[in-house]
Amino acid sequence: MEKRNLTLLTDLYELTMMNGYYLQGKKDEIAVFDVFFRQNELITYSLAAGLEQAVDYVLNLKFDEDDINYLRGLNIFDEGFLSLLKDFKFTGDIYSVPEGTMVFPGEPIFTVKAPIMQAQLIETAVLNIINHQTLIASKAAKVVYAAAGDNVMEFGLRRAQGPDAGIYGARAAMIGGCNSTSDVIAGKEFDIPVSGTHAHSWVMNFPSEYEAFKAYAEVYPNGVLLLVDTYDTLKSGIPNAIKVFDEVVKKGGKPVGIRIDSGDLAYLTKQARKMLDKAGYPDAIICASGDLDERSITSLKLQGAKINSWGVGTKLITSADMPALGGVYKLAGIEENGAIIPKIKVSNNSEKITNPGFKTIYRIYDKATGKAEADLIALRGEEFDFDKPITVVHPVERWKATTFTDYFVKELPVTVVKDGKLVYGMPRLKEISAYAKGEMDSFWDEYKRLDQPHVYKVDLSDGLYDLKNRMLEKIRKGESL
Repeated sequence: MEKRNLTLLTDLYELTMMNGYYLQGKKDEIAVFDVFFRQNELITYSLAAGLEQAVDYVLNLKFDEDDINYLRGLNIFDEGFLSLLKDFKFTGDIYSVPEGTMVFPGEPIFTVKAPIMQAQLIETAVLNIINHQTLIASKAAKVVYAAAGDNVMEFGLRRAQGPDAGIYGARAAMIGGCNSTSDVIAGKEFDIPVSGTHAHSWVMNFPSEYEAFKAYAEVYPNGVLLLVDTYDTLKSGIPNAIKVFDEVVKKGGKPVGIRIDSGDLAYLTKQARKMLDKAGYPDAIICASGDLDERSITSLKLQGAKINSWGVGTKLITSADMPALGGVYKLAGIEENGAIIPKIKVSNNSEKITNPGFKTIYRIYDKATGKAEADLIALRGEEFDFDKPITVVHPVERWKATTFTDYFVKELPVTVVKDGKLVYGMPRLKEISAYAKGEMDSFWDEYKRLDQPHVYKVDLSDGLYDLKNRMLEKIRKGESL
């Protein structure tokens, strides 16, 4: 795809703060910012996504002459600041969990350590990219989990909220476990398998349904998957499909199956299965589409629907039940004399109080099962003895504690950018998808179920917990931090 200069993909206040930092003599001050999302009733887990595009944006920052002239025309920026933008580039560090990692509320999934002006500028675009792809990857993961091993195709391009949402939503859906997309440009850009056959308009274009099916089979003899609900699914659609299947077999071909896009999918697919089996096509695929999501798929499976391939569009590509992830980008520390001075945001709502300092995440796994059991958000440089039993405690309800004795630990974030240079080998999308599947498999079903999932344990290390409470106590007393 053609490269666009996205440097001005930012909110105005990022630039006004940059101008202010410049005028206050703070342009070289090193800051640490974290990206994380907060708990809400619809978030149980998320699959981190969008890292590659976020890093690509950061490493290609460049204010061209038109950009600077536009900003000058706003009459709110110092000329010295505008002059500084001519040679602007990112020179800091980025730490992130790999794409496809299962992540939970409050965890720093993308951390920036950079001069304050650089770190401030990238906030909006980084959130735009990571929020969107993480949202869609997470929705796709739930759809795929509900499909329980069936083929899931992403069909959402025409309902996506703009071209980029369709293209990068398809990418994120593959991370979430979809097998293919209808989006051809995404297929080309990311080497994603593409899928699709014909619409109702194809059937309506011919004098009869049978002639439409026959014509399609002549064009694609090795890909005969027919949409059978244009007129009457059971009385004409499936009988005509079977008639064409018989003709395909006589010519040495092998029919693929049928797709149903409307009606009572549970009833229609059960009847369709009987008809196809009786006609000698027990292996014929029955694909369903039409405003599906993880809950309707779960319901159809409980009803015994005979569907083994799902085309999921609108409710996936828009994450219809939760159209925004709500990820935030918060200051966690400022470097002074080589040390990180922690910063904290306080709120009357406890869930909006941030975790201060330069942090990392450790994931605790059970040695016997290999399953993830708990996460520990900790300060970087904090010392642990992971050869001894470790106890995780609820960050608020401190009487809830679990001790692990036979476990192993994995640090989740990796160094992606160092001193403005990419030092992480970005995996291909197929590798990310495989990694994400492994992540999903490493968690018990109790954490992934749709209704009343078990709450995964995320604790603050002793060092971080004590630091946070000391800072809150100082604020309560009106003391300087």
